Amino acid sequence: MPKVIVAGALAIALAIVSFASGGAKMKITSSAFQEGGNIPSKFTCDGGDTSPPLQIAEVPSGAKSLALVVDDPDAPSGLFTHWIVWNISPQTDTIAEGATPKGVHGTNDFGKSGYGGPCPPSGTHRYYFKIFALDRELDLPPGTKRSQLDAAMKGHVVAQGELMGRYSRRK
Repeated sequence: MPKVIVAGALAIALAIVSFASGGAKMKITSSAFQEGGNIPSKFTCDGGDTSPPLQIAEVPSGAKSLALVVDDPDAPSGLFTHWIVWNISPQTDTIAEGATPKGVHGTNDFGKSGYGGPCPPSGTHRYYFKIFALDRELDLPPGTKRSQLDAAMKGHVVAQGELMGRYSRRK
């Protein structure tokens, strides 16, 4: 019995910490790959380099905007951002394959606006598709870089979700 009580108390404590840090959970999924699965090459630099279809669920009712970030923490130079878009309508529940959500687009680490697909130089990399619900719209100009987006979102994230896919290039 004591193990059950401890486990229950731990679950409650973790839920409180998660919520207090802006960690309410949303869902972001794709019909093209499963969580932790392989990203099909058509969504990479080896294919058409088009964005995969994304579905967004469980957006909190009080959200004023959404931000989408796609990044690779396994890049040789450190975190590499593939796509950033903010001020997306909180009513958005689908981003179609190859589509660009309505919002403000930043500059990815390829130096371009828009989606840049996985293109790892070697090995298997992880790619995180992250969705953030914010309590306001962000006053950032198009072309803003990731560091400025992260700074502007600080303290305004009310929920978030992520989907991780993997990709390695065929030699």
